[in-house]
Amino acid sequence: MTINRSKVVIIGAGLVGSSTAFSLITQGVCDEVMLVDINKDKARGEVTDLCHCVEYLNRNIKVTEGDYKDCGDADIVVITAGAPPKINQTRLDTLELSAKIVKTIVKPVMDSGFGGHFILVSNPVDIIAYYVYKLSGLPKNQVIGTGTALDSARLKYFIGEMFHVDPRSVQGYTMGEHGDSQMCPWSHVTVGGKRITDILKDNDEYKNINLDEIVKRVTRVGFEILEVKGTTCYGIATTVAGIIKSILNDENKIIPVSTLLEGEYGESDVFCGVPVILNRGGVKDVIEVHMTEEELMKFKESIAVIREYSDKIDIHRL
Repeated sequence: MTINRSKVVIIGAGLVGSSTAFSLITQGVCDEVMLVDINKDKARGEVTDLCHCVEYLNRNIKVTEGDYKDCGDADIVVITAGAPPKINQTRLDTLELSAKIVKTIVKPVMDSGFGGHFILVSNPVDIIAYYVYKLSGLPKNQVIGTGTALDSARLKYFIGEMFHVDPRSVQGYTMGEHGDSQMCPWSHVTVGGKRITDILKDNDEYKNINLDEIVKRVTRVGFEILEVKGTTCYGIATTVAGIIKSILNDENKIIPVSTLLEGEYGESDVFCGVPVILNRGGVKDVIEVHMTEEELMKFKESIAVIREYSDKIDIHRL
């Protein structure tokens, strides 16, 4: 009898990478987690610390350090390595350096015989995911950016806070760029099954709520965290763990991630955040929601921003 063991490799042992490893381990998502980092001492230290968690977990997960050559039998490779934005920068400002870093990673990973799923966390994630798709030669369903998955969790948290309900009772997401131009199709946001637009109409206490301000808050909260603690890690780490769980457990769960559009929403050859069905094969299908004219216009404006910066990547030069 052959027993299949699930293996996730995380490239980048900084706060995001190590927090992602911690989330995977504490949730018991896979059988093995491997950390890879150019700073081998850092990776070794994180692995040693993580190994000491096992006694108090619900299962024994193997935690190791490794190299690109060890990715051949991995189900999933997560790339967190990149250039974090500095104060007063946007995620788009980190593009060229992040692209150079990612290029040094993808080739040796593919040379190892890797044929699983890439999950991209490095920003600007939509463009980096497109870049990895081109560099790797993998099918589109196997290259996934975290997209607006975390932004959507933040959106639901803020709405839940506003209406004093569990954010898991809120259904909705942001779409487009994981950045300042993202938008929310408010016509599809519900709280306990009731449209948020109807809630605002039916309750005078909420009549002054500005939905555009909520989206703006979603886009900026990551930078507010950056200013006070230097980086964001727990939210994105748990988001990545949720994406991986959906894939390894073949859940067919709908999560807004960054994927390649091929005619959906009238757009092609671009990665952006849209709701998709995730299962063992990766992106099974893109969900096309029917947006209002205004919402679709905002979505396409966000796509235009992604395209503008995508065009700055010369795959043969970087």
